Amino acid sequence: ADATDAIAGLPATYGEAQTGRATKGAALTLLGDVYMTMKDYPKAVTTLQQVTTMNYTLVSNYADNFDPAKKNNSESIFSVQYNSGLETENSNYIFVFGPTNGKVDLTGYNGNLGVCNIPTPSIVNAYEPNDKRKDASIAMYSNATNSAYQESVAFGGKIPFIKKFYHPPYARDGRSDENWPVYRYSQVLLMLAEAINETGTGDPLPYINKVRVRAGLAPLGALGQAAFRDAVAQEERVELAFEDQRWYQLLRTGKAQSVMTAHGIAEKQRLNRLSAASYNIQPYKLLFPIPEREVRLNGFEQNTGW
Repeated sequence: ADATDAIAGLPATYGEAQTGRATKGAALTLLGDVYMTMKDYPKAVTTLQQVTTMNYTLVSNYADNFDPAKKNNSESIFSVQYNSGLETENSNYIFVFGPTNGKVDLTGYNGNLGVCNIPTPSIVNAYEPNDKRKDASIAMYSNATNSAYQESVAFGGKIPFIKKFYHPPYARDGRSDENWPVYRYSQVLLMLAEAINETGTGDPLPYINKVRVRAGLAPLGALGQAAFRDAVAQEERVELAFEDQRWYQLLRTGKAQSVMTAHGIAEKQRLNRLSAASYNIQPYKLLFPIPEREVRLNGFEQNTGW
């Protein structure tokens, strides 16, 4: 209901002074995402098709989506707005995402980086040959001190980091300009392709192939429903890597437990610091717990297992 009301009341665009506010396109994309989660694919198709009529386009260069100098472009449907100025709300992605020992080399400032969100071999190796998105998304940090960090084990002494959110030089320590992409038009095209395939009617290929061609890959030919389901899941994974979409894609497709269990087995073999209890993805963990305060105040029944 919130999304539906927003669609009715929000404008399609704003003036420059209000850049970043939620638009009708953002609300439609949110509602389409909700319908995907509910597995109401006919409504997802109808909703997401409306977004394709609203003058959004894929930018020709995938990396432009993350460049602070090219914010809020034709592909941006909704982004959290950041600015590194002292009087503004800034982002700090490289300062918390980068390899611990790379701060001076990567940012020009002394100290350590946060070493979270280091790409694993699974995602580094997920890209097809010649996929332009890989070089735009992942870089490798090479330094003689890398051997002290287990993250470097699988990459010949190099530590991967998320290049999408790395745009030096940085005028201030800990402050960067990158916006956070919540919804991009490419995700709309891929969700629409996924939804059309699940309905069993219509042709999903034009939507997925727009994304693939932009990435420098050959368009897909006709596939059966099951094969296309795998193809679009793969495309969503690499197109939206490091944009906080993967977990919810796995949830809605019913693959979260199997995929993360297999990933955990590989990671525990690679990293000695992970205990046997790591990646113990039980079915009840696929839902968040209801906050205990709300359970007590409202008499809610807690989600099973929590």
